[in-house]
Amino acid sequence: MYAIHREWGRPFAVLLVALALAGCAIQKAAQSPRNVIILYADGTAATQFEFGRYTSEILRKEPYAVTDTVLKQGTIGLLTTHPYEAFATDSAATASAMSTGVKTTIGAIGVGPDGKPVRTAAQAAKVGGRQVGLITTSEIWDASPAAFSVHAKSRSESAAIVDQYLTLEPHVILGGGADFFLPKPRGRREDGKDVIAEFRAKGFTVARNAAEMRAAGSGRLLGLFSGGSLDHAIDRSGSDEPSLAEMTTAALKALAANSPQGFFLFVEDESTDTLGHRNDAAGLMRELWAFDDAVKVALEFQRRSPDTLVIVTGDHETGALSATYALKDLSSTSSRNRFYTANAQLEMLTRIRMSLDKASEALGKEPDAAVLDKLVAENFPGFTLDSDLRDGIVRQQVLERNFSYPTQNTLGRMVSRQTGIYWGTSGHSTEPVIVGAIGPGAERFKGYMDNTDFGRALQQMLERP
Repeated sequence: MYAIHREWGRPFAVLLVALALAGCAIQKAAQSPRNVIILYADGTAATQFEFGRYTSEILRKEPYAVTDTVLKQGTIGLLTTHPYEAFATDSAATASAMSTGVKTTIGAIGVGPDGKPVRTAAQAAKVGGRQVGLITTSEIWDASPAAFSVHAKSRSESAAIVDQYLTLEPHVILGGGADFFLPKPRGRREDGKDVIAEFRAKGFTVARNAAEMRAAGSGRLLGLFSGGSLDHAIDRSGSDEPSLAEMTTAALKALAANSPQGFFLFVEDESTDTLGHRNDAAGLMRELWAFDDAVKVALEFQRRSPDTLVIVTGDHETGALSATYALKDLSSTSSRNRFYTANAQLEMLTRIRMSLDKASEALGKEPDAAVLDKLVAENFPGFTLDSDLRDGIVRQQVLERNFSYPTQNTLGRMVSRQTGIYWGTSGHSTEPVIVGAIGPGAERFKGYMDNTDFGRALQQMLERP
């Protein structure tokens, strides 16, 4: 310790303490963002982001913002994914943990393992005086946006989740799921309520397609672009649904104009998870590009508003994705019969014209062999459907106990055999997910964490005005 003259030591010491406290306060303020944007690729871990990066660079000749900007220039963390009662998880339990900071059970939304509500990220943001925005490519009442905002003992309580949105009043709500906003026969509600009309009565502009969303002002906005989930990016040609990047642009426009104390925006691409479940490499590739386009929108907003924290993450890994080397056929295990996934195989993905979901929909529940052959020839040019896979689709026989979608997973195996992009499951794996953060407060998400650590850090950040 430095010696302090006894005549002025006390006031000087007091001054030192005051300066130290002021320095801490300034540092804390500097690390507390005004705006927080979470870009959330459901079902995505580092494996998927590397797939997105490499294919974006090689095939569409564009940098990948997730890796090239957020992960390279920001901080990197890893999150565990297990729920309260198991090792493998579902989206409801993981999103709830990342929203509330409390570990919970599979299927639960914003409640603890005892079923009692715990504060969500959106509610913490409201405490801090922030506006809230929710975006998803799925139904807006689906597990992830619901868990980041409201409460339900089961993710299947769709109508109750929608009713809670009406009470919470996020400034922006964009996605699919109009069916549980409308009564039968126009929708699926059993209680006769028209919740779209109730939102409109509260001053929300309602948009039902991309043009209406773009024409909306900067006031409160409810955009419902489908009765169910939105189209995958690979199937969007000619669609009047907005892209994830377009929804993010519209939300930031509305929130920036109406959030004097800042905002919290949750942006989810749920299709990355669905396509992983289906083992759809071509669909996933294009969806990862669409997700990155939304990340670029957020980063451009941050460039103009540097008091914004951008977080990019997922909730769990889906599909146990692995690009590898593989045998060309089963005639020999010699290395001469081996190929490595390379640019030529990846280019084959660009020629696929539909998602595996669309293919399954076209084939129906009892696929006809001739129709199947025609569909593959027209929409999967360059691919050959081996006889064992063809028979499996016609018989609707799953590949193994950890595969659940007879048509999609089997067509996915066709793609695997000719590209070397394989899948270990049609479910979720236990791979830790990556979290990248850039902007004020990013350091709080660095290192190896439980997903509840993420939730607690997020809550503390959002509750401060």
